[in-house]
Amino acid sequence: MKPRKIQIMLPVLAGLTLLSGCGQNDETAPVSEAASVELPNGMTVKEQIEARQAQLKKIGKAFKTISDQLKAGTPDLAEIQAAAAIVPKESADMADWFPEGTGPDAGVKTEALPIIWESKADFNDKVVALQEAAAKLETVAQGGDVTEIASAFQTAGGTCKACHDKYRLDD
Repeated sequence: MKPRKIQIMLPVLAGLTLLSGCGQNDETAPVSEAASVELPNGMTVKEQIEARQAQLKKIGKAFKTISDQLKAGTPDLAEIQAAAAIVPKESADMADWFPEGTGPDAGVKTEALPIIWESKADFNDKVVALQEAAAKLETVAQGGDVTEIASAFQTAGGTCKACHDKYRLDD
């Protein structure tokens, strides 16, 4: 990539770095009775929320790795490729991470807003958009063209932002 292109991309990448912490806050409120209710998947509400938060942190860490590498003078393609492979894998079941009863009213600290369950179809559409962008990012990363990776990364980060803007408590 030419140095001028890197200079142009840096402001975009800086904004995406904010998205790299897309994991949830791990502080927990006192556990309520609702938190110990068993869900159809066999997990308690508290376990489901904690599992969701752990998965989102893995995705956030992968995005941070990619962002950091794209900002580096000489990006490490192997690190980018490894991190890009994590995102589609970890987000594969994302729509299932938000079953009824795992919102803020469960008494477990979560940044997921109640509108997720009120607008489930739109939320699921946003999850699919992330999954599609993540798959493309992985494919592009394997190709090794840093300019194309940066573009695919920006698109994938935009899908995270679109969801966070509507469905997540302000960071």
